[in-house]
Amino acid sequence: MTHLPPLIADLGLILSVAAVTTILSKMLKQPVVLGYIVAGFFVGPHVGFVPSVLDEASIHTWSEIGVIFLLFSLGLEFSFKKLAKVGGTASVTALVTVLFMLGAGFVTGRGLGWSAMDSLFLGGILCISSTTIIFRAFDELGLKTTSFASLVLGVLVVEDLVAILLLVLLSTVAVSQNFSGTALLFEMGKLGFFLVLWFTVGIFLIPSLLTRLKKWMNDETLLIMSVALCLTMVYLAVRAGFSAPLGAFVMGSLLAETSKAERIEHVVKPVKDLFAAIFFVSVGMMIDPRVLADHWFPVLLLSMVILIGQPLSSMLGALLSGQPLRIAVRAGMSLSQIGEFSFIIATLGLTLKVTSEMLYPIAVAVSAITTFTTPYMIKAGDPFQRFIARKLPQRLLEGIGRYSDQSGQVKVISAWRQLLRAYLLNVILHTVIAVAVIFLCSRLVAPLFLEHAVHVLGPLPDNGSMMVGFIALALILPSIWAIAIRRIERAAYRNLWLNRKQLRGPLVALELLRIGVALLLIALVVVLFFPSVLAFVFVPLFVVVALFIFRQRLRGFYHRVETHFLLNLNQRTHREQRTVPALAPWDMHLAEVTVGEAPHAVGRSLSELALRETFGINIALIDRDDRAIPVPDRDVRLLPGDQLHVIGTDEQLALFNDWLHETPPEDLTTAHHDMDLQLLKFEVGPGSSLIGVAIRASHVRAAANALVVGIERDQQRILNPEGSEVYKKGDVLWMVGDGKLLRDFMGGGKAQLV
Repeated sequence: MTHLPPLIADLGLILSVAAVTTILSKMLKQPVVLGYIVAGFFVGPHVGFVPSVLDEASIHTWSEIGVIFLLFSLGLEFSFKKLAKVGGTASVTALVTVLFMLGAGFVTGRGLGWSAMDSLFLGGILCISSTTIIFRAFDELGLKTTSFASLVLGVLVVEDLVAILLLVLLSTVAVSQNFSGTALLFEMGKLGFFLVLWFTVGIFLIPSLLTRLKKWMNDETLLIMSVALCLTMVYLAVRAGFSAPLGAFVMGSLLAETSKAERIEHVVKPVKDLFAAIFFVSVGMMIDPRVLADHWFPVLLLSMVILIGQPLSSMLGALLSGQPLRIAVRAGMSLSQIGEFSFIIATLGLTLKVTSEMLYPIAVAVSAITTFTTPYMIKAGDPFQRFIARKLPQRLLEGIGRYSDQSGQVKVISAWRQLLRAYLLNVILHTVIAVAVIFLCSRLVAPLFLEHAVHVLGPLPDNGSMMVGFIALALILPSIWAIAIRRIERAAYRNLWLNRKQLRGPLVALELLRIGVALLLIALVVVLFFPSVLAFVFVPLFVVVALFIFRQRLRGFYHRVETHFLLNLNQRTHREQRTVPALAPWDMHLAEVTVGEAPHAVGRSLSELALRETFGINIALIDRDDRAIPVPDRDVRLLPGDQLHVIGTDEQLALFNDWLHETPPEDLTTAHHDMDLQLLKFEVGPGSSLIGVAIRASHVRAAANALVVGIERDQQRILNPEGSEVYKKGDVLWMVGDGKLLRDFMGGGKAQLV
């Protein structure tokens, strides 16, 4: 009889039970994460009336893979440029919340008599809200288009980054078993160094690689390459002394900057869903009912700390960042749960064996309770903010309103701040690159060079390492030039030098500082590769002469490298060609709505839908596959999958979103379902009756329910031609409409189907 490995039987059991519990969760309108945790509870070792998992070690390994893919997917949704767009509002709100809950968790843990390490990890568990749970709750409640939802999603982006930093810091504290400020600063500096290095190298190489391989990239090969890049970065992160989730998150963030980000997210999603399900099931397997019965009071107490502390701190942070009371309260009420990162932090404590075993099931139980209450907390946001507005003194409300208005004004960045930021970014970026090159030459190139040179040339004198040193100098020469000589923000520098004489001293100090950094890098090369003391004189002199002789080539080389880097960094933006206008004033804001399969909307032009007249909204952009249609005209038709960037108030957007996804009457559904929308090409032949006729006069829209979207004429292409455009002999017409009607209409002696 064929032997079945326990792992296969375990996976069958896990997925079968999870299928049942997740369906029940959907029926009860609860997040599927709860269903996975319940499934894990049933198949775990603490419940006897359901078969238990046989090979827990293998399931644990699979759950670690689930964490990797979970963080990889979060990175794909994150993007460093998205963080820059979040701005100060979400950053201030997130940091106030995280710091408050860290302190509240630590104090609560100590109050319960827990150890300092348990209390510290408890603070980390309580301070991060669940991105997955809030995303799904907003989607199910139809609130994704509201103005406060955009603030909440921005806060979650910042919290995800803070959670990654927490994983590193908690690992450091757990290993050292103390709160040494020096060790923490070293680890933070090390983390910053590797993040800058990975980001720079990744942006320089990965988008170019994907672009060059584009024509061979179907969904299968893109999935394989994405997973390979993810696991490679995981390996590098672990080798550098960081956690595997950090590497997955970084690679996801790098791929999020490429033009393939949405497609990668789409092909990776099934893999992520499978492994993430196993991770959450493994979380449920660790719930011990006896532990929960013994610690029911901490579970209830910590749930209350989250349900009260997170909303209050988030409201305070939002108000401090300049948000009006209405948005601050509703955003705060949404941030009232813990989720996937809390499980990861709790798992970290168990893995490092620095936390008590009771902390993990308590964290899971608290997460389950707060997940269950999340939809009700979000729904209570609007009535709660009205209640607060009635109870607060009128003078305080007016003060909050004035502070919000003042904070919303555009702040001019001074030329000094602009220059200082540019200098700092330039020095940090190129210092990281130079240090990485130097240590790569020292740790890898030098041993290999000396080993192979001995075999070829025989024993080398002491100057063998000096040859590697000159190689390192040649490699970092562009970075030395960029740090010490390159002119940065010339207009701002000239303006400050001529008009702000009191800043001439600081400007000279900046120049001396950047030269000093370059000299330190040269000194590092001397220390590692040059044994002679005289090298401290001759090597800098050699570098100065090289910079003078090759200055033109260095400038050209640097310009090419910088241009390539910026093109890759903005690849996704350039592809999308987004020209979304600035946000409208008052209560109007920009929201994204996806067009589904609604037959009363799909295939109809904007003029037919009359959205502005009906709902009061305006469409600023239609994002369609690999192109974007900015400020679409009245003839543009909506297609399934279109991402609409819509401007309106909360009420207008909610009505439009409901209409877009509602089920139309049966007769309307039948009428539009018969329409076979196709994009077809026709050639206007010599005898065509269209020759000399304007598009509008041909009545193609009325007769065939179609639209001329393009004309190819004499090696030229006319996109979205005007109605007054006249057909000419030999024109190739690109037309979209009902396939049958369009063929019948154009086939009547008007044009030939190409």
